[in-house]
Amino acid sequence: MSIVHIQEDTFDTEVLKSSTPVLVDFWAEWCGPCKAIAPVLEQIATEYQGRLRIAKVDVDSNQATAMRYGIRSIPTLMLFRNGVVEAQQLGLVSKDNLKKLLDGKL
Repeated sequence: MSIVHIQEDTFDTEVLKSSTPVLVDFWAEWCGPCKAIAPVLEQIATEYQGRLRIAKVDVDSNQATAMRYGIRSIPTLMLFRNGVVEAQQLGLVSKDNLKKLLDGKL
């Protein structure tokens, strides 16, 4: 699978210390818009392979991480580079708009 699922105990290693930028999808199983954006993230993961990693964080089972980054609505996408949030997108976003956001930061 081209998208990795991150837990609280692996977040720092997999995201903050990653040498590759990481787009983190804060989501939950019960969230309709989260399910709707999943195919877009799969396509982005394929198209940006080698330049970007995509990680999913389930806010229900990783509440401390969600609180750490002030997640109040889902889906929330955050682009991390060298441990710093460089961009954020709240809610459902089209593939074209997500690509514009990423292309401006990568």
